[in-house]
Amino acid sequence: MAKTVKSAKPVKSKPSSAPLHQLTPDSLERIKKSIHSILTEVGEDTTREGLIDTPKRYAKALDYLTSGYRKTAKEVVGDALFTEGSSQIVIVRDIELFSMCEHHMLPFYGKAHVAYIPNGKIIGLSKIPRIVDVFARRLQVQERLTNQISEALNEILKPSGVAVIIEAFHLCMMMRGVEKQSSYTITSSMLGDFYNDPLTRKELMSLLGGLGGTGRR
Repeated sequence: MAKTVKSAKPVKSKPSSAPLHQLTPDSLERIKKSIHSILTEVGEDTTREGLIDTPKRYAKALDYLTSGYRKTAKEVVGDALFTEGSSQIVIVRDIELFSMCEHHMLPFYGKAHVAYIPNGKIIGLSKIPRIVDVFARRLQVQERLTNQISEALNEILKPSGVAVIIEAFHLCMMMRGVEKQSSYTITSSMLGDFYNDPLTRKELMSLLGGLGGTGRR
């Protein structure tokens, strides 16, 4: 199984506090009209039974699939931060992830592994997948998605270290273009002790038990 691995020095991506874009009823109506036009241009009969409501369904689906634009990581975490003296690695692994590639607006999917080292505070475990979803439900590239998750957790929790690793299949590579069905991409973002201390990073990778399990499709 072919794979692409990307890992680099931490790079600051677009701040998670950027203004939120709201989809209004007028916005959804314009999306519906645009989809109707696209269906017509590709030669479809938009009056047939299976397509009559497709523009409306697509607009509704797109509203959900891009709902991350209308949320912030701080908002979904709320007050779920707790004082705790633990300083050992915390990992939430195999978080199911679905997003849309911004280049072709086709899905990519896989799993995220998120780790942090507490520094006086811990976070409610269910909030970590919610942070992943905030950034995954936007038009994305995997590299930026990985960085945004790590930066958001680092900003909110101020831990000693944060690590995010994503393994994902990209339909833009599978159903078009190069058409490679078994290739997947691994990206990582390491901050704090995970970036600065090779032994801490080695411990993390040992706890994860190796990568490459994204072969579930």
